[in-house]
Amino acid sequence: MAGKIHIFDTTLRDGEQSPGVSLNIQEKLQIASQLAKLNVDVIEAGFPIASKGDFEAVKAIAQKIEGPVIAGLARAEKKDIDRAWEALQYAKKPRIHTFIATSEIHMQHKLRMSREEVLKRAVEMVKYARSLCEDIEFSAEDAFRSDPAFLYQVFEGVIAAGARVINIPDTVGYATPIEFGRLIKNIKENVSNIDQAIVSVHCHNDLGMAVANTLAALENGAQQLECTINGLGERAGNAALEEIVMALHTRKDWFSGATGVITEQIHRTSTLVSKLTGVSVQPNKAIVGDNAFAHESGIHQHGVLNERTTYEIMTPESVGLKENQMVLGKHSGRHAFEERLKELGFSLNKEEIEACFVKFKDLADKKKTVSDQDLEALLSEKITEIPETYVMEYFHISSGNKTVSTSTVKLQKHDALIEEASTGDGPVDATFKAIEKAVGMEIILAEYFLKAVTSGKDALGEVTVRIRKNGTLYLGRGISTDIIEASAKAYINAINKMIYTEQEDKGE
Repeated sequence: MAGKIHIFDTTLRDGEQSPGVSLNIQEKLQIASQLAKLNVDVIEAGFPIASKGDFEAVKAIAQKIEGPVIAGLARAEKKDIDRAWEALQYAKKPRIHTFIATSEIHMQHKLRMSREEVLKRAVEMVKYARSLCEDIEFSAEDAFRSDPAFLYQVFEGVIAAGARVINIPDTVGYATPIEFGRLIKNIKENVSNIDQAIVSVHCHNDLGMAVANTLAALENGAQQLECTINGLGERAGNAALEEIVMALHTRKDWFSGATGVITEQIHRTSTLVSKLTGVSVQPNKAIVGDNAFAHESGIHQHGVLNERTTYEIMTPESVGLKENQMVLGKHSGRHAFEERLKELGFSLNKEEIEACFVKFKDLADKKKTVSDQDLEALLSEKITEIPETYVMEYFHISSGNKTVSTSTVKLQKHDALIEEASTGDGPVDATFKAIEKAVGMEIILAEYFLKAVTSGKDALGEVTVRIRKNGTLYLGRGISTDIIEASAKAYINAINKMIYTEQEDKGE
C-alpha cells in the first residue's frame, strides 16, 4: 500500500439518508463548500432521481463547487443515469456513480433477476453512462455477501465497459476486518483488468466495524475510501471520515499512503454537519466529540501538563481546535470579531460579517463573555437562513406552577401582522399552539431537543425541533439565552423550511 488515498465523501447522499435528516439546497451547498475546504477528492452530492429537490441540489453543487469530483448516484437504469447526467453535466469534474445488487438475497428477493440478467444490466448501463460521462464508478451493492466468483465476473465486465472506479460495499455492515481485507485482496488477484480501475470500499457500521473494515481494505489494496462526516448514514451509519483520516495521519508509521485532506478543517466540518442535520455528536466520539481532548482524571491531567504525548496521540490543533480562546464581549470591536471568525474557519463577505456582528453585539449585551461555541452557534444559525414567510415580532408568556400557561405571539407575514394567544401545558407548549393558530396550520411536533451551547447561568440555549407533514420531517433550530425564545424561533424556522421546501418541490 502506497501513494494517494482518495477520500470519497457521501455525507450529502448516504449521510442524508439518516432517519430524520433532510437538508435543503442552501444547507447542502454550505456543506459541499466546507467539504471542498476540507479537500476531499470526491463529493457525492446526492441521488438526482430521488426527488426534484435532490436533483436541484446536485445541479447547484455541480455548478458552484470547484475542486473535488462531483458525483451523483444512479441505479443501473437508463432513466436514473439520464437524470444524474442532467444534474452533473455542469461540474468541471463530474462522475456518474451507478450500482446494482450482486448478492443472492438481493437478486432473488429485491431485483428478482438472475445472475446473467444482473451482469448484462451492469455492463450495458456502465457502457451507456460512459457514453455521457468519462468518469464512471460502479458499485456492486451488498458485495460482501455476494459470491466472490460472480463478483469477479461483474467487475471484469464493467471495467471493460468503461468503469474507472469499482466499489465494494459492505452494505449491511456484516463483515469483519480480516474477512473484508481478504475479499479486497482476492478481487485484486482475480479480476484480470483490475489495474485499469481504482478499487473503492464503502463500509456500514451495523456491528461497529466500518472504520476497521475500511482500513483493512486499504491494507489489502483499496485506493478510494468512502465515508461520511460524523459517521452519518443509513441505520448505524457509515465509516466516519474524521476517524479514517486521523488514523492515517496519526499512524503514518503503519499506513504508508496519504490523503489530501486538510485535517485542520475537520472540527469545523463536523460542527457544521451536526448543526445543519440536527444530529448531535456524542461527547465521547473519537476525534470530534467534546471529550476527545478533555482530561478530567488527576493522573491524566498531571501527565498532560508535564508532556502532552503521555495521553494525547494527536494535538487538538491538528483537527482545528484552539486551546487558547480570545475573550470576546460587549466591548470587543469589529476587527477582533472578524479575526476570531477567520480562526474558527468562517469565510464571510462584508454584508454577512456586518449582520453577524449585530447578532454578536446583541448576545454580548446579555452575556459577560461570548465563547467560541457561542460564535459557532450564531454563525451556523446565520448561514442556514432561508426566505422567511413568518418572522416573530414578539412573544409574551404568563406562567407559573399554579396557573395555566398562556402565550401571546405576534408574527409578521410579508406586510401583515398576525397576533394570536393560546394556553398550553407549560410555556413552550402554549407558545407553539399560539404560533400554530397564527400560521393557520395543524402541526405535528415529532421531536424537541434542548441543549446548552455553553455553561453557566447565562448559557446560550439551542433548541432543535422536527415537525412532520405528509410523512416528511422538517428541522428547525433556534438560539437564544431565553429558552422560550429559542423554542419559538426553532418552531417558526421549521415552519418556514416546510413552506420553502414545498415551494422548491413545486418549482416556485
